[in-house]
Amino acid sequence: MTFEKKTILVTGASSGIGKAIGEKLAQIDCNLILTARQNEKIENWVSQLNNKNARVLILKNDVTDKQNVAEAFAKIGETFGNIDVAILNSGIGKSVSPQNFSSLVAEEIINTNFLGVIYWIEQLLPQMLKNEKGVIAPVSSLADNRGYSGSGFYCASKAALSIFTEGLAIDLAKFGIKVITIKPGFVKTPMTDQNKFKMPFMISAEKAADKIINGIKNENNIVQFPFPTVLGAKFIGMFPNWLYRLISK
Repeated sequence: MTFEKKTILVTGASSGIGKAIGEKLAQIDCNLILTARQNEKIENWVSQLNNKNARVLILKNDVTDKQNVAEAFAKIGETFGNIDVAILNSGIGKSVSPQNFSSLVAEEIINTNFLGVIYWIEQLLPQMLKNEKGVIAPVSSLADNRGYSGSGFYCASKAALSIFTEGLAIDLAKFGIKVITIKPGFVKTPMTDQNKFKMPFMISAEKAADKIINGIKNENNIVQFPFPTVLGAKFIGMFPNWLYRLISK
């Protein structure tokens, strides 16, 4: 597929992967919707672009607020009409130990990483089903394969998202709607800057954006990267539970 003349939504576009995707798509002749809770950050980087060809709509949007998502979707409809490609990128991650265990953190992570995608898909589906076309590309993670120490809430949210989109892809294929699950490894972003552990094979947000855009263009079912981390995740996922717990201590 091509992005030219399409209407494209990117959530979580204030920084990191979402910002990098937005910067690249802004060079294309398309309708581009960029959303985030901190929309002023989007306005700042968009204003500094020298080669913007896209018609850009910037919206403040909290993906954890179902009503706010519905309102944002309505504004998009008033401005551009139908959405052709939705890159649902909003996500957060926080390290949690037994000493600072909190259901509030769990709610924040799960509501953003999983339910935030659900709320947007709920808005997108009636339109896409009617038109019998569209692309939905939620951003999950290679961390969906195991429960990593200190990242249980994050891993659980991404595992839920990956499993959900796997089933959704099957359900929507018969209606001409493509679901593409995006699974990055470690990408240098403000979120990963907070991590205290080693992050092998880390890539830049710009390189991640290239892989995501190319994967959507090629209509891949899953876009996962970088290759060494993909292999490592598959290998670790094959460990029996007793061995995984032993080496994780």
